Amino acid sequence: MELDDGAVNDLVSLGLSRYEARVYLALVRRESYTAAEAARAADVPRQRVYDVLDALVRRRLAVLRPGRVATFSAVAPEPALARLMALQRESLERLDEVSAALTTALLPVWADGRTHTDPLDYIEVLRDPRAIAERFDSIQEQATRELLSFCKPPFVAPAANNEGIKAVRRLRQAGGTARAIYTHDALDDAEVLENVRRFAEAGEESRFAPGLPLKLVVADASLVLCDMPDPVAGTRATTALYIEHPALAACLRLAFLAVWDQARSAPGTDGG
Repeated sequence: MELDDGAVNDLVSLGLSRYEARVYLALVRRESYTAAEAARAADVPRQRVYDVLDALVRRRLAVLRPGRVATFSAVAPEPALARLMALQRESLERLDEVSAALTTALLPVWADGRTHTDPLDYIEVLRDPRAIAERFDSIQEQATRELLSFCKPPFVAPAANNEGIKAVRRLRQAGGTARAIYTHDALDDAEVLENVRRFAEAGEESRFAPGLPLKLVVADASLVLCDMPDPVAGTRATTALYIEHPALAACLRLAFLAVWDQARSAPGTDGG
C-alpha cells in the first residue's frame, strides 16, 4: 500500500523528518518489521533506516524488540502523536521566549536609531546576495573566541563553504568554540549533511531543531549577522542586517543557547 503523502506531510509539520515520518507510517501498518523490511516498506535507503529507527526509538515513537534479528514496532498513534504535539508546544514556547528576548533587545536599538545622526555606524543593511555572502565570510573570519549560527535554507554560501571550514578550524585551534543549529529538514538533505560532517571534522559542534526563527550568526558576543525576510515576498526577497552591538549580541547569544539546550545531535555527527 502506498504511503499517504498527506500523512507524511502532517508528521513532518509535527517535527519529524520525511524519512522518520515514512518509517513510522510503515511501522503502524503491521505488528513489527526488521530494519530491512522497514526500509523497503517505507522506501527509505537501507543505509539510512538504522539511524531513522534509532531516532524513532529515542523519541518513543517506536519500540526495539531485541532478538536473533531485531525488530521494531510502532508506538500506538494516540500517545505517539500526543508526544509530538507536546514537543511542538515546547518548541513554540522556546521560540516565543526567543522572540520576546529579541524584541526587548531590538527596541532600544530601534529607538536610538530614531535620533542617531548616523545609524549605520553600527548597523549595516545588506540586500545584494553577493554582499551578504561576503559579510558572512567576514564575520566568520573576525571571530576569535566564539561563533554561533542558526542555519536554515536558503544558504547564501556555497555548499562546500571552504572559507567557513577554515575559519572554524582556526577558531578551534585558538581554543575557541564553534556551534551551529540546523533545522530538521536538513537531515533529509545529503549535501547539507555532508557539509555538517565536514564542519564537524573542523571542530564545529552541531545540533538540530524542529525550526528556527531566522538565519543568524553571532561572533564573540559582539557581532551579529541576521536575515530579515520580507513578510510579503517571503524568501524571494531578503534583507540582512550586520550589527556591531555587544548588548544585542549578548542577548541573541542567550537566545541561541536556549535553543541549543533543547536541540538534539544528528546521527553520525560528533555534535555536543
